[in-house]
Amino acid sequence: MDHARNSLEIRIERSIAATPEAAYAAWLDPKVPGTPWNAAAKAIYDAKVDGLFYLRMGETAHYGRFTRLAPGAEIQHTWMSPYTEGQESLVTVSFAKQGHDTLMTLVHTGLPDNERGLAHQKGWTFFMDGFPQHFAPGGAGHAG
Repeated sequence: MDHARNSLEIRIERSIAATPEAAYAAWLDPKVPGTPWNAAAKAIYDAKVDGLFYLRMGETAHYGRFTRLAPGAEIQHTWMSPYTEGQESLVTVSFAKQGHDTLMTLVHTGLPDNERGLAHQKGWTFFMDGFPQHFAPGGAGHAG
């Protein structure tokens, strides 16, 4: 594999009005809007280390394997789709206490350094912008 070709990294941070534990649990819950698991037209997944997932968003298949699950702290999984050009990439989502809120950071590494790889910026931004709404006033996960 040409590692220089797959050198693109995407990093997105959002403040979530919840504890790290609540944000972590909600991100893995397919019933919570704003997550890839909820947005998929078809989702099959087993959220455990070495558990596999398959998501169909529109006509595009995405699949991977959970590599690390640290409740309240981090979720890591591989990610493959036509936009990774058949190569396995890595998604790490971390949750850190920040005052009364949680700093949620998504880092996607190993993407092709081209338009297909850059398309992940738009996709992950969509989820990272929508997910905090679950915890906003009026959202199902709001603790107020």
